[in-house]
Amino acid sequence: MTSIRNRFISRGPRLGGRGVAAIAAAALVAAVAFVGAAPADAASDKKLTVASETEISTFNPFLAYFDGELDIIATIYPSLTVGDARNNMVGYLATKWTTSSDKLTWTFTIRSGLKWSDGKPLTAADIAWTYNLVMTNATAATANGSLVSNFAKVSAPNATTFVITTKTPQANILYTSIPVVPEHIWKSKVSDLKNFKNMQFPVVGYGPYQLVGYKTDQYATLKANKDFFMGAPKYDTLVSQYFKNSDASVAALKSGQLNQDSGITATQFKALKGAKNIETYQQAPTGWTGIEINPGAKTKTNKAIGTGNPILKDQKVRTAIAWAIDRKTLVAKVLDGLGQPGAGYIPSGYPQWSWQPDASQAITFDPTKANQILDQAGYTKGPGGIRVDPKTHKKLSFRLGIHSDTTTDSQIATYLVSWLKDVGIQLTVESMSFNQLNKDLAKGDWDILMDSWGTGADPTYLLSIQTCGVLPDADGSNGNTDAFFCDKKYDADYKLQTQQFDQSQRAVTIREMQGILYNANVDIMLYYSDSLSAVRTDTTAKYMYGKPNAQGIYPLQNRFYDWRTAAPADSKSSSNTGLYTGVGIAVVVVIVAAGLIIWRRRSTAADRE
Repeated sequence: MTSIRNRFISRGPRLGGRGVAAIAAAALVAAVAFVGAAPADAASDKKLTVASETEISTFNPFLAYFDGELDIIATIYPSLTVGDARNNMVGYLATKWTTSSDKLTWTFTIRSGLKWSDGKPLTAADIAWTYNLVMTNATAATANGSLVSNFAKVSAPNATTFVITTKTPQANILYTSIPVVPEHIWKSKVSDLKNFKNMQFPVVGYGPYQLVGYKTDQYATLKANKDFFMGAPKYDTLVSQYFKNSDASVAALKSGQLNQDSGITATQFKALKGAKNIETYQQAPTGWTGIEINPGAKTKTNKAIGTGNPILKDQKVRTAIAWAIDRKTLVAKVLDGLGQPGAGYIPSGYPQWSWQPDASQAITFDPTKANQILDQAGYTKGPGGIRVDPKTHKKLSFRLGIHSDTTTDSQIATYLVSWLKDVGIQLTVESMSFNQLNKDLAKGDWDILMDSWGTGADPTYLLSIQTCGVLPDADGSNGNTDAFFCDKKYDADYKLQTQQFDQSQRAVTIREMQGILYNANVDIMLYYSDSLSAVRTDTTAKYMYGKPNAQGIYPLQNRFYDWRTAAPADSKSSSNTGLYTGVGIAVVVVIVAAGLIIWRRRSTAADRE
């Protein structure tokens, strides 16, 4: 699966990348300027066109969790706080906040004078209504319910005050703000929330842009909010255009149809270096790509669901699979060296939380070890060298779901099929679209899936999708689990880390959680890829924030910031080092690329599908 990349919270969306279909590349390159292109606007209209990270199926913030959706949602709906250039949280709707001595009550002063795009006042009542809905409605909690699971109550005593009372002290409150919606629009949608895609245009919201249109499987169109309190965007129109593969998006970038493209492959990144009017840039990994293994899909009530192969319940089989994978080769061959082998669950771009096993615990590439594990477990080889379950006499033959629109998935699959065959395991590759692969994840109708996730500066959301609390309900609905993992010790640590105000102590707990996940081998990290992007310098200036370090790595970027501050190329500078300045307050609003800072997202670790 894949999710994606930044948003409001420090959520990490499933990454859903745009893969490359090499065979069709030539035709796509020729056609890209004519097929599916966003319509031209009036000559006076300044338009920024960017490549969407993933497909888009909804703009409902209670249900969305893919990058392409969340990037837009973070731009059209506000949150209490956002992250600054150093990944510290600063106010968005909130101007200041205080905590009680027992650390159970957080009181936020809400910015006054703001209005929704239809002219109605935006007040603390909208915030309280949104949070209460997520806290009390299972469908509304689909995307962000785990963020408020420790909330006892929320209230809005008046138009400029919002209060959160937690059950136990919670250290990461500022990182758990969620998209706030207008009550007067959404209260009539609650009865059928699961089917509401929020595609009644123009969408009523508040942010630097307003969503005014969407053409299915092609592009979303947004118009600048000239009254945005942080300052109006420099472009009049923003178009987020979806391409079925990265060859097509790169061709559009070269032709000038696109201003900016994220999630390009390592090969494309190196090919674009030095290209006329194009600047490439890379960021440290803020997401991972891996495989998730179905350990026995079940609901919160422990009811078995889905069609997953029961042999994968055996941890010995999952462990053998982990030993059979050569992560270093994937980094060298798939990423062309622009990344790192995977291990811990938190990507290496966040060294304050990331974890690596010690030498005695590390699972490396060792097919001999994998064969020994399976031999000792009684899985003997049968016809064709494929092992057989001693209990059911069925072959160790599993489905591998990959994204048809992600080039790296097909590359990885080729290696996985070969490596696992060497240890007596058969994989049958099933290629599906991004939406197909992810929409029925919580039903458990899969064996092994390609997976990618990103996170923001606070990893709470990414950690939450491995807890028992996000398993599907008894009827199989409303699940936001990543791989049906459920472990009491992990859950206890998850609760503990939210209460640890000492960041060094919290880091110890989070690393212990990663060790639990590592040994379970339900999510096997393959690699952390550098975030690779490119922008046209002849049409766009000030798109990237900050300057690269000695290794050429830029500070972590975020769409909320980049889309608002990017300017037509007649600007004086091609890099963005400025601060947001609004209402007498100077704030750097930079959300961590790759992890919603608060809204989260399954993103596209160059594609997480």
